[in-house]
Amino acid sequence: MGSPLLERSRELGEGAMVIDDNAADARAQPRDAAPHLPVGLNRHGTYRSTQGEKEPSVSTHDLYTTAPGTPLWQVPASGAARFSWDYDDGRERLLALYQKGKDKQWDGNKRIDWSLEVDPADPLGTPDDVLTLYDTPHWAKMTDQDRGELRKHYTAWQFSQFLHGEQGAMVCAARIVESVPDLDAKFYSATQTMDEARHAEIYSRFLHEKVGMLYPINDNLQGLLGDTLRDSRWDMPYLGMQVLIEGLALAAFGMIRDTTTKPLPKQILAYVMQDEARHVAFGRMALRDYYKQLSDAELREREEFVIEGCYLMRDRLRGVEVLENFGIRKQEAEELSEQSPFLQLFRKLLFSRIVPCVKDIGLWGERLQKAYVDMGVFELGDSSLDLLMAQDEELAEQLDRDRFAAEEQARVAEVEEAMAQGGAGASGD
Repeated sequence: MGSPLLERSRELGEGAMVIDDNAADARAQPRDAAPHLPVGLNRHGTYRSTQGEKEPSVSTHDLYTTAPGTPLWQVPASGAARFSWDYDDGRERLLALYQKGKDKQWDGNKRIDWSLEVDPADPLGTPDDVLTLYDTPHWAKMTDQDRGELRKHYTAWQFSQFLHGEQGAMVCAARIVESVPDLDAKFYSATQTMDEARHAEIYSRFLHEKVGMLYPINDNLQGLLGDTLRDSRWDMPYLGMQVLIEGLALAAFGMIRDTTTKPLPKQILAYVMQDEARHVAFGRMALRDYYKQLSDAELREREEFVIEGCYLMRDRLRGVEVLENFGIRKQEAEELSEQSPFLQLFRKLLFSRIVPCVKDIGLWGERLQKAYVDMGVFELGDSSLDLLMAQDEELAEQLDRDRFAAEEQARVAEVEEAMAQGGAGASGD
């Protein structure tokens, strides 16, 4: 008989579902229920290939470890759509960022080398000590197959949250186009909407074609996203998405980008981060100007939103769902997560992009500072966001240079071989 952990994982791969007893509604769905389809999929749940490749026959529904609660998540719109009849030149810095957004558009089907192989049992090649179960009694009982399944599940969970977050970012960017009063900000947000669509497409393809598994959106990520979208104030999609959710995502992207030994995920994350650096810069510019005009009471309201969102993401975005899918009860899964040395480091790095951004835009009241002291991340307020973004840009450009150099070297070798064969043929005559 196989390992119980592996058997549990196989059951999940065949569409078995886990019901969270603490969820507001049980997520078990009949097998014929229509799933929520991530961006980049057609109505049959398969990836839309643009290069003439055969589409996978496995649907998104079959790849989810647990079926999403409903086919669609509907968030009621609030606030006004704003039109500006002032077509004069806008803010120079923002228009320069808009131009950069246009210049830096790219096609994920062409820039990323999708021919690179990925081992589903080790998609990232990161050390096993980053896994929550490493060096626990559960780890000692696991076979090599079990451990491969665990790596697959963690990668699927991480990249699924990236995927769902990118769809949320796309919706928020479109909401900003609708609600922000300034035309220069509308222009830039339109380019960001396209960026986020591309990111969602890329993460969807990676999960479908290379990993073969998806996780539903984390309840707490969904909650923060819902709060961001439901707020009628036009600046809240900036604050919730550009500062909090994008800031957390950038830190998570960077940790994996810098530790993975696999070229495909490294390419994906480096190129996505190059775009995201512009998005954070946009949020900083727009909110810094606007928050100078707000009263102390209005600033405190936004600081409370930041505090609540930061605690929520720090305490709840832990991948407990993965451990539950391996038969570990929720309470024990939470305890194991809290004891993980890697999670402690990860939590601190998660705020490396948020804290300096929050300080930069003018949300730095006493209560917010105390919250960051409590989280152990206060000192990150003095970090240089500009330096981090410049590094993101350079890493992506270096990947392009390395790839183009390798392709050029291969072309030269091919020409030299052809010439050598031609010369040998001529001498033989």
